Formats: sequence, C-alpha cells, structure tokens
Amino acid sequence: MSDDLAHVTPRRNFLKSVSAAAAATGLAAAGGMAADDSPAAGTKTLPTMKLGEHTISRMLAGWNQIGGFSHATPHLSRYMQEWFTVDRSVEFLTRCESEGITGWQFDHWEKGVDIIRRLREQDTKLKFICLHAERPQDAPPKKVVDDTGCIAIVHHGGVTDSLFRAGRAHKVRDFVKRVHDSGAMAGVSTHNTDNMKRIVDEGWENDLFMCSFYNLTKSAEEQIAEVGKATIGEPFFEGDPDKMTALMRQIDKPCLAFKILAAARKCWSKNAVERCFQYAYLNIKPTDGVIVGMFPVYSDEVAEDTEYCRKYAASRA
Repeated sequence: MSDDLAHVTPRRNFLKSVSAAAAATGLAAAGGMAADDSPAAGTKTLPTMKLGEHTISRMLAGWNQIGGFSHATPHLSRYMQEWFTVDRSVEFLTRCESEGITGWQFDHWEKGVDIIRRLREQDTKLKFICLHAERPQDAPPKKVVDDTGCIAIVHHGGVTDSLFRAGRAHKVRDFVKRVHDSGAMAGVSTHNTDNMKRIVDEGWENDLFMCSFYNLTKSAEEQIAEVGKATIGEPFFEGDPDKMTALMRQIDKPCLAFKILAAARKCWSKNAVERCFQYAYLNIKPTDGVIVGMFPVYSDEVAEDTEYCRKYAASRA
C-alpha cells in the first residue's frame, strides 16, 4: 500500500443511508431507566451480552478510524480522520446498526458529540460507551453523560497504564467512583494484564473492563528484558493475545476486547481477518464482546465483520 494516501480514491462507497431505528432511546444513563434493547424493525441481529441492565451486541463499533488513530502512519491517520466526516460517520454507524451492531465506543470530542446528536435525531437505538480520562483537556464524567447519554465511561487504557507505572493507580480508582456518581457504569481499559490483575485482586468497583489484545504500552526496557530488543513504535508481540484472553476468562466482570486485528496488521486477507474473529470469540468468555474499528472504503467491512461475529460468537453464546 502506498504511503501517499492523499491520492487514494475509494473504489466504491458502501455507506448508503439505511432507515433508522423505530423508537428513540432518549438520554437515559445506565443508572436510570434502561432503554429499550429490542432491535428496530428491519435490522439484522447479532449475538448479545449484558452490560448492567443493558443487552448489547457482542461486537461494537470502534472510534479510532473516525478519530484518525491508525496506529500505523501519519498519512493513514489523516486520511481516516478526513474521510470520516460527521455525515459519513453517521451513515457508517447507521449501517452498523442495520447489521445488528448495537453499541459504539467513542471519545468525548466535539466530533463524537455531534455524531451522537445526529444519531439521536434519527432515533437511533445504539448504546454509547465513552473512552475517557480526566486529563486537563477532558470534561468531567457528569458532562460526558449530559452531552451524550452514554451508558458507560471507561478510563482510557494508555492513561491507565501510565498512572499505574507512575505509582498513581488510585487516580484511576477515584475516576471509577466519579463515573458512578455521574449515573453511568464505570470501566477501566488497559493493555497490561498485571494492571488488570491488581484491579481484580484489590476488588475495585468497576463494572467492566476494556482489554487490549496487545500490550502497546510496554516500555522499551520491558521489551528488551522480554525479547532482547525494542520495537520502533508500538510493540505488537504474537504471544500477547493468549496472555490477555487467559486472564479475561478468569474474570467474572464483562470484558470488551480491542485490537483483535492488531490495528490492521492482521488484515492482509479476508481469511486472516476471519481467523482473528474466530480466535477472539473462542478465547474470550461467552459474556464478553469485542470492539472493532472499521474503514469501509474498499470493501463492505461492516457486513463482513458482523458475519464473522454471527458465525463465531453464536457458537459460544
């Protein structure tokens, strides 16, 4: 693939508008009345899991492509961010909903809030999960809930791992408590199984986890100690998914796995993508799900990925 993505022209646009859901969900947060979880008329369905009072598909749409985070090159990140206008993002998520996806993990950016507002105007039935942290530029959890009606707010994995490394894990636990005060379910995202084990051992109050298949926050020193050298950029090591999924299976709380495709490093063929979905659903709990980012420029990734979910998640339902 050429690095000069500014000259790439999509071969086909698969994002045709799809009729919206039949009933509005409103802005009820998880602590309030649960919204109607029944699928809209005319939509397909996927295997489901429970998050608190909510039933949600075992595959959720992700944010990174919409936000412009390719985990690859600056050109690709810019192309993703510019391609995913608010209009295209709304069309994409409406398409996701028509294929049975009932959840979107987003970031509390102006773009994300605008997309959710537009989806609400279409009477979407999607449930929203915000990945967030209380950095200086971040809004408090209560404002996130007021702006979006999200059912859960999850502490950002990169920030989680940085705070644990700095001896400030209490900041993450305090965040969980403030999210509960806002009326939403609270989650913690991490790339590091040691951090996850500590949270479980200490009996934190979080309702769910987001779990990266790859420990991208592993320091150069840790990489050298493990394999004798350090990567240029983020480390994607083959054995990491086995380590994370083994831990996920031991934890009673629902987990949402992400980076199951290694940020497109395992997307060189449709067979390779399918094997990633098969591995994920066979190795996580039947009560867990996955978050998958999609960039449907060259193929109908929404239809392809949801079909893999139906095929493999249903076998573990």
